[in-house]
Amino acid sequence: MLGRLRPHWRSDAALPARIDAMLGGDRRLGSRDRRLYRELIYASLRYLPWVEPLLEGSPSEAVRRIAWLSADSPAVGPFRGEMAGDMPPCPSDSAGKARILGEDVGALSPAWLGDECPEALEPPLRDALLSRAPLWLRLQTDDPLAVFAELDGRGWAWRRSPLLPGAVELPAGADIVTTASYMEGRVEVQDIGSQLVLESVPVAPGGHWLDACAGSGGKTLQLARLLGGKGAVTARDVRRAALDELLVRARRAGLEGRVRIGAPSDPGEGYDGVLVDAPCSGSGTWRRAPHLRWTTTRASVGGASELQLRLLRENAGRLKPGGLLVYATCSLCRSENESVVERFLGEARGFGPVLAGRRLLPPAHDGDGFFVSALRRNG
Repeated sequence: MLGRLRPHWRSDAALPARIDAMLGGDRRLGSRDRRLYRELIYASLRYLPWVEPLLEGSPSEAVRRIAWLSADSPAVGPFRGEMAGDMPPCPSDSAGKARILGEDVGALSPAWLGDECPEALEPPLRDALLSRAPLWLRLQTDDPLAVFAELDGRGWAWRRSPLLPGAVELPAGADIVTTASYMEGRVEVQDIGSQLVLESVPVAPGGHWLDACAGSGGKTLQLARLLGGKGAVTARDVRRAALDELLVRARRAGLEGRVRIGAPSDPGEGYDGVLVDAPCSGSGTWRRAPHLRWTTTRASVGGASELQLRLLRENAGRLKPGGLLVYATCSLCRSENESVVERFLGEARGFGPVLAGRRLLPPAHDGDGFFVSALRRNG
């Protein structure tokens, strides 16, 4: 499997789809097999410089190392015991792993990262980005007791975040989409870092907002809930399939009356707020998308920052006076975050910071990494 993926894992940003197609297309594999192999493959991607050199000369040692480095889960346990049972316990920190394997921990970070986010080269951020991401839900009901009862009935060890009571963590592998709570719209799968973006800015109830880069709409639905029954969100995205998925999710959540799809040719203006959750390098999502660590380059970060600035320029004029412009990325890179906001404020008239910039780093909330800034259009 790694041999089939190897020509692509430093160039294909859509590698997870390739992995899913490979695993799903092999009729020899049951669901348990797919969970095991997916975890092993993703561990290989996280620690690629420690694994790749062994694949040709010592493939059995590569497999042994992969088993040892993989996240501790029911799917992996028996395999690890068979393949790496003679190795010492795997430390939780990357420096400890490096000492046992005789490897360089610095090799796990791309060369450009130190200029963009030097904190990512040291613990605790380095270790968080090399760990598996938890599964987070967002409560989409004012009466969550039925949700908690169903989670208990499934035997899942869940917890509410102390930072955000509406965020609930589930154990890895919990099949939430088969629950009544999910199918009836009382919960939505959304990383806690993503949830904290809108929780960090002053969203006033009752307004009409534009979500300019809505995707399939996790933040769109959260925004609709924050605005309340008198509020509304117009969602736009260049990907029509993502907007179709958003409508499905809105109906499931009972929010279809508060969410509409905007016409790409006429997004309108006079909004109380505009959310620009801009396309980015995705470096804040390396926990769940480790291949991006190796496919992202200094040039692609620079290209993303130019697109982000253009999106801010295009959408700033759609605010009414006094309206709020919220800029967000799932990137750790200064070029895509603080620098974009600074460039925009340097050229735009009539905007002042409400929140100049807040970085939401994984060690603080045990989720993905995000950046958020909120700017007010002067009256």
